[in-house]
Amino acid sequence: MATKELHIMAIRKFKTQSESSLLSVLRSARGEKILEVDGTVTTQPVLEHVGISTWPGRLTLTDHALYFEALRVVSYDKAKIYDLSDDLKQAVRPELTGPWGTRLFDKAVSYKSTSLSEPVVMEFPELKGHTRREYWLAIIREILYVHRYIRKFQISGVERNEALLKAIFGVLRLQALKDISSTSPLCYEALLMFSVCDQLPGGDLILETLANISTLRELERTNSSKEGSTMYSISASAMASNFGFVFGTSYNVPHEVGLLVGEISVGEISSLEKAVKDSRSSYKKVALAQATVDGVKVDGIDTNLAVMKELLYPMTELGRQLLSLAYWDDPFKSLVFCLVFTYIICR
Repeated sequence: MATKELHIMAIRKFKTQSESSLLSVLRSARGEKILEVDGTVTTQPVLEHVGISTWPGRLTLTDHALYFEALRVVSYDKAKIYDLSDDLKQAVRPELTGPWGTRLFDKAVSYKSTSLSEPVVMEFPELKGHTRREYWLAIIREILYVHRYIRKFQISGVERNEALLKAIFGVLRLQALKDISSTSPLCYEALLMFSVCDQLPGGDLILETLANISTLRELERTNSSKEGSTMYSISASAMASNFGFVFGTSYNVPHEVGLLVGEISVGEISSLEKAVKDSRSSYKKVALAQATVDGVKVDGIDTNLAVMKELLYPMTELGRQLLSLAYWDDPFKSLVFCLVFTYIICR
């Protein structure tokens, strides 16, 4: 399926969800947009674990928060809000669940924050695998990470909305791919920009470069509105490099020979492209080192198993012989064995 068709599917679904009256009162204050809803089908419930209690319900993800509405007899209870946009030292991780507090099934997501006395666990039961959990874990983290990015680099105004839209359309694109490739597994986090930057070595440099570009754009817009000129990219870059202390950080704007137009540098590699290439190079080195370590571990385990197998060979051979006597594979040997042990017991 073409990329254009994927985008059409994603936008159509996004428009339908955004116009929904679901949680409209709670969402209207910040103009939140619904990205995903789960738990509305009885065959695929969402279970919330708080302490030893478990409740089925409906889980809703917006571009700012996570909402859970416990299911009562005929209606849903008041929604619990888990805000992903506030600085609450939040963490979202995969979690194991099971009856009576046991840790058996790898199908849940754990949410922790300073506003909660104990972690909340959302379970996504399914008969085989944990695809639902992986999908929800990825999209929740993407919204959490984009708000961390916004807070860390103090992004506001139009640039803040643009960062949120990047995360939103990443989630929508992932939904479209998930719908059309239901048979083949997807690496969910690898398809989301802010999640990838959190995982990649040097991903923080990519985000910093994006933040620098956002700052440059804001300066360019300011200069353009004041001077009424369209050729302002180079002056904005110089201004950002000379007055970086105003923003409380040092902006490493590259001194490029080419003309900088937005995120594109004509004639030279842009700072964003350089950050991505450096991150890719670092990732390849880390992946190669990890593969070497994993290979050594496997070789070591195989060697240890071989040694243990040789040491335990007499015991395993004795056990095999006893089983053969017990199953009467050779009736004469089994009869002699029984007579000898009977004589020993009688004596």
